[in-house]
Amino acid sequence: MLTVSARGLDHVSLNRLLAEAAAAGERAVRVTEVLGHRYIGTGLGGELSLTLEGTPGEDLGAFMDGPTVRVLGNAQNAVGNTMNSGLIAIHGSAGDILGHSLRGGRIWVRGDVGYRVGIHMKAQPGNGPAIVVGGAAGDFLGEYMAGGVLIVLGLTDQGRQRPVGNWLGTGMHGGTIYVRGSVPEHRLGKGAGREELTDADREELRRHLEPYCWEFCLDPDSLVSDSYTKLVPLTYRPYGRLYVSTVGEC
Repeated sequence: MLTVSARGLDHVSLNRLLAEAAAAGERAVRVTEVLGHRYIGTGLGGELSLTLEGTPGEDLGAFMDGPTVRVLGNAQNAVGNTMNSGLIAIHGSAGDILGHSLRGGRIWVRGDVGYRVGIHMKAQPGNGPAIVVGGAAGDFLGEYMAGGVLIVLGLTDQGRQRPVGNWLGTGMHGGTIYVRGSVPEHRLGKGAGREELTDADREELRRHLEPYCWEFCLDPDSLVSDSYTKLVPLTYRPYGRLYVSTVGEC
């Protein structure tokens, strides 16, 4: 494994070094002393395994297509922005707009996340993206969601009190949101509706939660069998009438 210290490197130099290592055939890279370096892993492809010690900056793994990134700490905003495939596993907490326009791959967070997580999340054919949050999520979770799966477990102290914020699923027109436990009606945004869990939902939860639990040393069986609130779109065109002509209507 190649080990690199980020101390004294700006984000441009660090990302150039990582791109060169990947191009040279490195398959495992550990980066120590990461502190706010932006764009780590942006645009990288292939089977590279990247371990980050510290706190990476914004847009970690943006446009990434294949690699596995493990963060042994917290992460800032916009993790996995428009990511195509791969895995980002954060062993701490993360900031806002995690998974913005996520098109494929998986993002796992052991702790809490900020606002607008999964905004504009979508799904390529045969490559549905998934975000699993171990703790709590802020307001506007799954805003304008168009595909994929969002799971919030509420395992942290904050999560047990309030696993999700307000305006949950506002404008969602695809995908599914699962929140462990109950969600008060007043937290739902316009466009999100409830459905009862089915056996197929349990199978989907297990498919996502088993590898997540292996990563973070949790028990998947107890989590899969627990109660969940399932949210789906009420319509696939929640704001359609805002963009149609009303000329001639009474």
